Amino acid sequence: RPAPHRRPAVDLPPLLPPVASRPGGVPPRDLSPITAARADIAAGRVSARTLVEEALEAAAAHASLGGVVELLPERARAEADARDLEAAACPEAVRRPLHGVPVTVKDVIDVAGAVTRAGSAAYEEHPARDAEAVARLRAAGAVVLGKVATHEFALGVTTPQARNPHDPSRIPGGSSGGSAIAVATGAGLASLGTDTRASIRVPPALCGLVGFKPTYGVVPTAGVVTLSWTMDHVAPIASTVTDAALMLEALSDRYAGLSTWAGAPVDGVSVGVPEAAFAGAQPGVAAAVRRAVATLGDLGCAVREASRPDGLDLERANACGMVVSRAEAVTYHLGLGLDRDLYWEEVADQLDEAERLTAVDYLTAQRMRAELTEALAAQLAAVDVLAMPTSPVVAPPVEDFAEYLTVLSRNAIPWSLVGFPVVTVPCGVAEDDLPVGLQLVTLPGREPVLVALGCALEAALGDARRPPMPLR
Repeated sequence: RPAPHRRPAVDLPPLLPPVASRPGGVPPRDLSPITAARADIAAGRVSARTLVEEALEAAAAHASLGGVVELLPERARAEADARDLEAAACPEAVRRPLHGVPVTVKDVIDVAGAVTRAGSAAYEEHPARDAEAVARLRAAGAVVLGKVATHEFALGVTTPQARNPHDPSRIPGGSSGGSAIAVATGAGLASLGTDTRASIRVPPALCGLVGFKPTYGVVPTAGVVTLSWTMDHVAPIASTVTDAALMLEALSDRYAGLSTWAGAPVDGVSVGVPEAAFAGAQPGVAAAVRRAVATLGDLGCAVREASRPDGLDLERANACGMVVSRAEAVTYHLGLGLDRDLYWEEVADQLDEAERLTAVDYLTAQRMRAELTEALAAQLAAVDVLAMPTSPVVAPPVEDFAEYLTVLSRNAIPWSLVGFPVVTVPCGVAEDDLPVGLQLVTLPGREPVLVALGCALEAALGDARRPPMPLR
């Protein structure tokens, strides 16, 4: 139980002022597909239409993985042609962060002209307008290819109906599993997903990609099917940290110039390593993450042990995250009035269980959430960044997915619960040559340090950071 005087506050620590753009070294072209694509469009070496056709071909070639659920080919071609006309008429247009870049959108986020099904047979909406985040991507020049798979209503971390692009006998992670599949297979250069408990970090970790969850509340959630209104985030999945930063630049003015921190020096950055986050990790996962942390030390970071989060913090965060998100989810679903017999059994069970929660349970979880926020903020006042495994295991087999519903998200839930920004970066391979993710966390508003560290690690690890991507 939390301290008796604790109110059920969910306030974040003060959002730090935006950090001024800091020109860094230009990332190698192969480490930033979006940067390379924009340069090629500007130079006339490739057209936005060509990029879209290649992405559509990739989606068709890998349809068996179940990542893409609806394509909008004619609209995407028309948008690409418009981007090419803009580039020819006004070269300045290509300076937009995503000009001509094909992207996909998770199927809990509204896209005008597409059906929002939230991965469910019980839900079907035909939105007349884009979600605010999608509208911002279009304004930044992106071309929307279509919708990608989600765990039903985003209420899970497995997306068991889809398959991992590195091993189709395994899950891709969830709930933004379709986003990870699309990026890994070349069906777009980035994807827009959501994160409530772990969903923008577990799929990239299991698929060898980057997921970048921003500070809570900075990217709007209007037009997104609600899971938990005090924990929902909209966020990108991409191949590289620079590409994820470019997506965030498009999603919020707060992140203007964020990608310029790619290549910035990281010597002197203090990195705390909480040992509790390694508890129960597969040996290969733990080894890959520790090698990546040692690499940060070789780059000049000051690496030290961090006392928080400890094991009790992780237990409390998972318990609170489950109570808060499920209580808010069932409240939303009661309002929808859908036929729960049409829901997946596992999702319906979560909501049925949540209906038995009391107001006292919910408020106690919110009080404990406030205590955790203060404790973890205090730890991050002592170090710049915390580093830990994103997930303690590699992608599990499809037939075993139900055994991993809490294991996969154990190290991820705390940061959605407290709303701190976090990035997962591929850092090697482990059991069965499957990808491993390193999670880097900092205080609200300090996203630039995550970009600098993540890009430095990518450059240092090179091809060893993830398995080959033969699918593209």
